[in-house]
This record gives sequence, structure tokens and C-alpha cells, in this order.
Amino acid sequence: MKKWILSLVLLISGSTVTMAQMPAKRTFVPTDAYRLLNVADPQVSPDGKWISYTVSMADSAKDKSNTDIWMVSWDGHQTVQLTSTPESESMPRWSPDGKYLSFLSSRMGNTGAQIWLLDRRGGEARQLTHLKGGLEDYVWSPDGKQILISMQDQDFSDTAATKTRQPYIINRYHFKDDQSGYLDNRHTHLYLLDVNGKKLDTLTNGLFDETMPAWSPDGKRIAFVSNRTSDPDKNDNTDIWVMNAEKGATPKQLTTWAGSDTRPVWSPDGKFIAYLQSSSNQAFTMYGQNILAVVAANGGVSTLLTTAIDRPVSNQQWAADGKYVYCLVTDNRKKYLAQVDIASKRMQPIIEGEFCLERLNMSANQSQMAALWSDPYHPYEVVVVEGNTMHRVTHMNDDFIQSLALAKVEGFTSTSKDGTKVPCLLFTPPGMNNASKLPAIFYIHGGPVAQDDYAFDFTRQILASGNFAVIGVNYRGSDGSGLAYIKAIYADWGNKEIMDITGAADYLIKEGKIDGNRMGIGGWSYGGITTNYTIATDNRFKAAASGAGSSLQLSMYGFDQYITQYETELGKPWEHPDKWIALSYPFFHANKITTPTLFMASEKDFNVPTIGAEQMYQALKSIGVPAELVIYPGQHHGITKPSYQVDRLERYLVWFKKYLK
Repeated sequence: MKKWILSLVLLISGSTVTMAQMPAKRTFVPTDAYRLLNVADPQVSPDGKWISYTVSMADSAKDKSNTDIWMVSWDGHQTVQLTSTPESESMPRWSPDGKYLSFLSSRMGNTGAQIWLLDRRGGEARQLTHLKGGLEDYVWSPDGKQILISMQDQDFSDTAATKTRQPYIINRYHFKDDQSGYLDNRHTHLYLLDVNGKKLDTLTNGLFDETMPAWSPDGKRIAFVSNRTSDPDKNDNTDIWVMNAEKGATPKQLTTWAGSDTRPVWSPDGKFIAYLQSSSNQAFTMYGQNILAVVAANGGVSTLLTTAIDRPVSNQQWAADGKYVYCLVTDNRKKYLAQVDIASKRMQPIIEGEFCLERLNMSANQSQMAALWSDPYHPYEVVVVEGNTMHRVTHMNDDFIQSLALAKVEGFTSTSKDGTKVPCLLFTPPGMNNASKLPAIFYIHGGPVAQDDYAFDFTRQILASGNFAVIGVNYRGSDGSGLAYIKAIYADWGNKEIMDITGAADYLIKEGKIDGNRMGIGGWSYGGITTNYTIATDNRFKAAASGAGSSLQLSMYGFDQYITQYETELGKPWEHPDKWIALSYPFFHANKITTPTLFMASEKDFNVPTIGAEQMYQALKSIGVPAELVIYPGQHHGITKPSYQVDRLERYLVWFKKYLK
């Protein structure tokens, strides 16, 4: 079929080019990061005829990413770029009457994001707000006359006449966070903006944060999320609160779960709120999965709807009749669309396959849905859902992807030595579908509560283009395989994960797909931490690339952002020193490591600070194992500067080729 279409195109154009004369497809190179378009945040217009979305692309000349707003017609036949300034625009939201598209931008010299209004009838966007605080979220009222804003208190630390920043004055238990840096006592509160008069009323204040605001359908009440325990720094608790949408109103607490309750969404009749409840009720809730829940908007006992499926859900949206809630379900390398019956709690998959859906969005009347879709061979694009089918309406990356030879991606299941079944992915280099005993790179995902899935994976495609088999392992601690699978590594790091990684290696060696004498391993964040654990356990890995990792876990206490996790999961170091030292075995057994290792870190990372990479680099240098240390200036945990993203990929390829080929 594709050949027939190509022949027709050539015939129409008058070309006499034959198939044999068509340019050969090339493989990925790291600099393709400058060409990849990242599509995100689909929003269906009130009339259902259009979908706005954002497109981000790296600007190699300015060495930064720029985001613009586009829209596409529901049938996909018309595509329009709405913004094209040097500054980024984000969070497009339709006014309820559909006449305006608002967005956030710091254009025109603003130091922080402001709300802008773009009239769909034509003309330039105009700045609506001149806020002094840090705008985090905003939602139009149902009548379009007001906008509910979630905004952090203004920062006065840099306003001195000398332009010298005031000292950091810290008195909080949790006092640092990646990107935010050192934490002061500023908080995030709710404000009500009159769109025409531009008057801004304060709805909440005090020593707590209010986030994730949502309007009731009649516009009289709002729901939000807040942690109002005695010391919010010491737990992950959040609850759903409701208040009248007016200055001076008193919030009412709806939920009381000791874990987290988040993402409130009102039912069409305004009588109920659907939200996500953490499965864990501990102070630290990472080792868990979100459950879909419903509570009466006036208060009452919550109903949990999805405990039976033992899978995390997200992105819930009400059906127009209020009898069902749509949601996305993460399950065994997939993320699919499902429908949950409120009365029976029965969940019915609607659209599923070897692909992933994200960012489900409903039209104002709950009649039309759009989402992001990706499979192993296509970056995320916008799709619309009609009944039990979907069709793609954007093709932002088609020309780019069609010029490339992609790695073949297939799922497989390995068995660890204790009998655990582990879902994995294998990327086979382009043109080597039947190749055997390939050099292999196990690229380990971070989290750990995340999963390698059937979505487009740029990093692994790059590594496979170097003629490596590339493997993703959903080791225990990953989601998509049930709550017990997630919790298996609680307070037991570097044990079952390594068993699962080496089990996947043993399986692929036995199947003859990879060369057991030419295996490498790498990853970022918990992937870097797991890399360190692996090379301290198994000397079969001949090269490693540990990014944003740590090994001497004792040294991370008070130095990174995970104080709540440490004291909940491991206990205080002076009370449980043996446990802390045991979990630091890659450092204390560095003399057993023989794997040449490339260590990478970001200079301003408070998530996994540079000390984690520096210590292991120093240890390997001390014992004479080849090692290199790369620090990316000014970067946080997630590297955002395009040239550094490219540099990291290039270094991966050089390092692994040096030691595996």
C-alpha cells in the first residue's frame, strides 16, 4: 500500500524516479535531538471543532528549547501555528465561549510567566496579567468572566538596591528541592482574577500550599489540593478541599487519607468529585500507585473504584451522563484508555495496544476526547477518540521519522533466579533483525517507580543506531506490574533490581541475541544508581555510564531532597547505621569493580547531587579502574540545554564503542 501511494505521488509530480533510486534511509545521530518535535498538552475547544497543543523544538543557535502553540481541526485536515515568538508559550486554554485562547509566556521582557489572550478572530495576543508571584496554574470559570490562579508568593530576596541576593534563611525540615533550590517560607495560594476589570482577589493564604484548582460546573465553588497537617514538610499527605469561589470563604476538607489525594475533577452535575488516591498511606508515598476514587462534593465517604485491577490510573475525565469516568491505565509496557462504571466499579478497556496514551482531555460538554499517542516508531502526536476507535490528527514528526531507519522494538519476558517474571524491551539495530550475539547496552530507567513502555524512545534509538542491542528492563520497583511488584524493593535497594537485570542478560545470552562478553549498562537517576549497584555485583559488564547516580547513600542524608523518604524508608542514620552502610555497598566494595565507567552529573542537581558521581569517580580512580567524570554546568536533574543533551548521547556512544567493540 505504501509503495502504491509513493508511486502515485511520483506519477502526479511527473517524476521518473524509481524505487531503487530513492535515497537510502539513514540511522539516528545524536544531533537529531535538534530536529525532534515534542508535541504536548492537547486541549479540545468548547465547540469540539479544534484542538490546541504545544510543540517544542531545540534551537541550536540559541542553545535552548522554544515552545509554540498550534491547533488542528478535529478531522486533522487543517493545521495552524498560532505563536512563533523567540519566547516560549505554554498551557494553552480555551475560554468557555471559544473566542479566546489563553496561554502562559514571559514574552515582552517579563521576568515570570503571565497570562496572555489570543483572539481567534485575529490580531496579536495581549497581556492579561501583571502578576508579581510565580504563576503555576490557571483555570477559566465556566462563564468565562473569571480565572482561578494558583500562584507562589512573590520572592523579595533579590530586590535590594545593591542587587546582592539576601542570605538564605532556612528553618524548614525539608529545605531544598531540585530546580527550586533552597526553600524559604513562600507558599502557593489561590487568587481570583476578574477578566474584564483585571481585579485580583486573594482566596487563600497562610502557611500552606493550594494547588490543582478546579471549578464546579455552576461556577460557585472550587476544589483544590492542600497539605494542612501540622508539618507538611514531613509527609506526602495532600487532601481534597472545597470552598465557595469568593473572597473570605472557608475551605472544607473532603478527604482524610493519610497518603495523597490529588487531581480533583467535578462531575457534570457538580454533585461528585473524582480524584486520585495513593495506595500508600505512609509519610512517603512513592512505592505505590494511584487509585481512582469518587467523593460527594458536600462530603462523605470516598468510594475507591479501581483497586481490583491493581494498576495505576491517571488523567480521569467524566462522561457526559456522570455514570462513567474515563482514565488512562498503566499496564505491562502499555498505557491504555479505559472506562469505569461508577455504580458497579467495572472497568472496561476502550482503546489499547502496543502503544501509550497520555494527557487525555475532554471538551467542555464531555462529548469529545483528545489525547497524545505514541508507539515505538512514532513520537507523541495528537489523536482524537471516537467511540472505541482513535485516529491521529497531527503529523509533526512524520517527515523526520520517515527519513530514518529505526531499531526494531519488541517485548520479551525474562525470569529472574527467584522465579520472578520481568517484562522487558529489546531494541535491535536497524538492518540487523536476524543478527545474533550483538554487543548490548542495558539502559535502565529511572524512578524507580516508572516503566519502559511501547512509546517512542529517542535515547535507546540513538544507542541502537550505534549497532548495539539495547535493552530496557522493568525491574522490581517499576510500575505496570502491580503494587507488590513496586513495593518489592522497599528499603532493599540494589538487590532484586540487579537480580532482574542479570536475569534479562542471562535470557538474551541463552537465546543467542547478545554477546555476554560485550555487555554495557547505563542510566540516569535511579538508572544511574542501579548501574552502580550492578557493576559492584556483576563483573560481566565491560562498560558503564552512570548518570546522576549515588552509591554512598549515607552521604546523601541532608544533601539531597529526599529527607522524608530516607527517614520513612530507612530510618535515621544514627539509629540504623548498619542498614545505611549495607545499601552503600557499591562504594564500600569499590575495590571489586572492574568496569570502566563514565560518571555524569548536573552541577545544580539537588535531586541526586554531583557528590554521588564524584565519590564513585574518585573511588575508581583510586583503584586504577578507567573512569571519567562529566559535570554539566548550570543544569538541574533533568538536562534541558540542547547542546548538553546532544553531548551526553555522543559520550554514551563513544564510551560504549570504546569498551564493547
